[in-house]
Formats: sequence, C-alpha cells, structure tokens
Amino acid sequence: MPSDKQETRDRVRELVRQVLKSVPTEPENKAPDLPKHVVVNSLQDKLNREFDRDESSKSLITEDDLRGLEPGARVRIAQRAKLTPLARDIVNDKQIELIRKQPRDEFIKVRTVAVGADHGGYPVKEALKQYLEGLGLNVCDFGTNSTDPVDYPDYAHAVARAVGDNQTDVGIIVDGAGIGSAMAANKVPNVRAAACYSAALAKNSREHNGANVLTLGSGQNTIEEIKEIVEAFLTTEISEARHKKRVSKIDNIERQYKR
Repeated sequence: MPSDKQETRDRVRELVRQVLKSVPTEPENKAPDLPKHVVVNSLQDKLNREFDRDESSKSLITEDDLRGLEPGARVRIAQRAKLTPLARDIVNDKQIELIRKQPRDEFIKVRTVAVGADHGGYPVKEALKQYLEGLGLNVCDFGTNSTDPVDYPDYAHAVARAVGDNQTDVGIIVDGAGIGSAMAANKVPNVRAAACYSAALAKNSREHNGANVLTLGSGQNTIEEIKEIVEAFLTTEISEARHKKRVSKIDNIERQYKR
C-alpha cells in the first residue's frame, strides 16, 4: 500500500499536469525572411556611376588629378586630354580605366573663342580656358593674367574687338557681375553681348538675339554652373527667320549712330 506521502506527491504531480495542459502554448517563432544580399545606397550609387572621378574639363592630366583613386577606378577625361609621364605611370600601376569624353564637335557651333577677365574673374577665366580647350576649341586669351586690380572695360574691349573684327567666332568675358563688361563690349560695332546667369538665358541670347559675346559674373554662379552656361551658349545658334529679322533691326539701330 502506498504511504500517505506518496499519494500526496502523486496528486500534486497530476494537478501540475492538468494545469500545464490548460496553459495555451505560443507558436514557434519563425526566422524572418532576410535578404540574402544588401547593397547600401552609397555603394549602389557607386555601382551605377559611369566613372569615379570627372577630370574632363582639363586638357592635361597630372599625377595630382589621380591621387587617392583606388585600383581599377574609372576616370573621365577630355577626348583630347594628354597625360604627364607620372600620371601615365599611376594609370598603369593601378590599372585605372580612362573614359574619354565623347566629343561634341557636331553640337558646338563655333571653333574659336576669345576670353578675357578682370582681376575678379581671373580664376574663373583660367578654369574656363581648360574647359574650352578640352572641347577642342581654339582659345585666344586677352588677359588679365593675375588677381592684381585692373579695369574691366580694357579687357571687355579687347575681347569684343576680336569678335567684332571676325578674329574669333565668339567671346567670353568674366568680371564680378558680368554687367559692366556687357556694357563695354556692346560699344564695339558688330558685337551683341549678353550677361547670362543661367543656361536658359545663354541659350535664349543665342537663339533669339544672336549674341556673339557672353559675359559672366564670377560672384553670381559656381564654376559648374558657369560651365553649363557656356555649354548652352556654344551649342546654340540663331536659326529661325523671325529671330534673324529682329536681330537685323538691332544692327540697323547701331548703323544709324555710326559716324
């Protein structure tokens, strides 16, 4: 016969079993479906880029332009850009891929450009020279050649005269705001100078007004914006008869006041 203690333990065990049966059980947690491969945004952007660095505004690529690049990096350069010997060594050692920018000769409407600037526009002028040469254009630089203070009308006059005398197809002048140079340039016969602060204005000045001189303000736009403005100016020309008729009226006004 089982003892009283044994019977008590059996009853307790049975009670525990009954209680456990009445407690609802939670379903097993399934591991979430995680993606097998995740590409973060910065890496995705890198994979989607055609190149890792853009040096297409320069006609000469030096070792400084290639510093910090990882092996196998892709660098876009101008179609006619040349490399220094040290730059060529870096390209070979790191197996850097050079992507030549496709020439836009078929879109550019001019072949020669006169450039000039005062002291405030000098740094922009120097950057633009490299950009224009990278496009395969012949550039005539009328100064200034430093940041020492000078008078903008002198350089605006020199560029405008080159355009007015048909020495160059178009001219580009840079001062602080672009307005004073436009005023000076427009005093030269056969010149139609326009101060433009956007690509849309540059395109309009060529397409509607037959502008042949572009003036820029070094303090009004970034260098990248200025390049876009210049590109719009160089790739547009007046074509419609109605615009040509109106420009001829501008020229007639000028002739009335010639001595």
